[in-house]
Amino acid sequence: MVETTKYTAVGRRKESVARVILIPGKGDFTINSRPYEKYFLRETDRIIVKQPLEATNNMNKYDVIANIVGGGLTGQAGALRLGISRALISIDPALKDLLRKQNYLTRDPRAKERKKYGQKGARKRFQWTKR
Repeated sequence: MVETTKYTAVGRRKESVARVILIPGKGDFTINSRPYEKYFLRETDRIIVKQPLEATNNMNKYDVIANIVGGGLTGQAGALRLGISRALISIDPALKDLLRKQNYLTRDPRAKERKKYGQKGARKRFQWTKR
């Protein structure tokens, strides 16, 4: 049995967590045991996922295997992009400056604001009546 090199990383965005494995290959994407065209139906999500590989010219050099849980599809795409970027840095640390300039290594801190007591939601209030 031939031992292949695996590069792993974790990416997060909103409530989504993506565990990513990069294996030297021909550029296949497998997400939760499905091809990524079947998983990400929106073209914008597919573009977001490919960005780090295209920026570093590694599109057809590595196979991406990802396990994503939580959140919605756009949050999952952002988590996967961060995970792929981090895995690429573990392969070649020289790519860090390029990926940092493209803003692919920044974990998006925006998350849902919690509901407050005495209110309808995080910001919305109950209607106030004068009389």
